[in-house]
Amino acid sequence: MSEIQDLFKQHRIVPDVINTAPMELLDIQYSSGVSVDKGKELTPTQVKNKPIVKWASKDTEYYTLAMIDPDAPSRENPKFREWHHWLVGNILGGDMNKSEVLSDYIGSGPPKGTGLHRYIFLVYKQPGKCDFSNIPKLSNNSGDKRGKFSISKFAQQFKLGKPIAGNFYLAQYDDYVPKLYAKLKE
Repeated sequence: MSEIQDLFKQHRIVPDVINTAPMELLDIQYSSGVSVDKGKELTPTQVKNKPIVKWASKDTEYYTLAMIDPDAPSRENPKFREWHHWLVGNILGGDMNKSEVLSDYIGSGPPKGTGLHRYIFLVYKQPGKCDFSNIPKLSNNSGDKRGKFSISKFAQQFKLGKPIAGNFYLAQYDDYVPKLYAKLKE
């Protein structure tokens, strides 16, 4: 078992979110200078801007990237599991500029007093270009239609199979969260 697979089980991403952990580690870099490092804690301030994500991709293949929080509003009471923060499909050859944004990036916003949340990035290799025309396109200034998402059901619907790459970090409330909530109400 690879280190990432072991950590996905230790942090209960398997089975809370997916049944099989990915083999490959995703490289995720934020403009704040931090990178996602297998369950290390980051702050909402550090992850407020869309990161650069890289994986071992093939130029002619299509991929789907998801970032989800299964701990909304808290790990003890995950009634909105999973809240999706970012969903991008039809990524050609790993080039995020050649993709279809289904849900634009929203950084971490764990409510005050809810402890650490898991923020999970998963990449799936698509069987080909997918028709996402029936999926609502969500902007980054609203939290509507993001809760009670299931990446496993989404993957099943579009025949994506198991995730090929992943990574995750933990975050809890900091003073950026109220600014994020204000942005989501615009």
